[in-house]
Amino acid sequence: MTKNLLAIALLSAASLALTACGGGEPTAPAEHEAAAEHEAAAEHEAKSSSAGLPGGHAEAGEQLASTKNAKTGQSCVDCHGAEGNAPIDASYPKLGGQYADYLAQALQGYRGGKREHALMSSQAAELTDQQIADLAAYFGSRTTQLRDLEGTTEE
Repeated sequence: MTKNLLAIALLSAASLALTACGGGEPTAPAEHEAAAEHEAAAEHEAKSSSAGLPGGHAEAGEQLASTKNAKTGQSCVDCHGAEGNAPIDASYPKLGGQYADYLAQALQGYRGGKREHALMSSQAAELTDQQIADLAAYFGSRTTQLRDLEGTTEE
C-alpha cells in the first residue's frame, strides 16, 4: 500500500511539474489522444498526396494551366488542350480526369530529371511543390475522357 501511495505521489508531482512547464492544465489521456489525432490529420492534409506534396487547389491550378512558361513560351493547355482533354497531337496524353497523384508524380519526375521529354522537362523545371499539387488537383478534377483498352471510360 505504501508503494502505491508513493507512486501516486510521484506521478502527481511529475504531472504538476509538467503543467507548470507547459503553462496549462494537465490533459487527460483522451484529450491527449484527440490532440495527437488532430496533429496527424493536419499533417496528412498538409501532405495530401502519395507524392508527399501539399494539398492542391484546383482553382489555382486552372490559372496556372493557362500561364505561359517564361522559358518555353508554352502553357499546359497549349499542348494538352482545354481542361487537358484536347491535345494538339495524338501522342500527347489527355490529362483531364487523370489521377492527381499520378500527375503529381509525373511532374516531379520531369522536374527532377527522372522522366525526360524535350518540352515537359523544361515546363516542369521551375515548378514548386505547391504548383505541381495545384496543377494535379486541377487536371484531376476535370471530366475524364480517358478510355481503357476496350474503349470504355475510366471512372
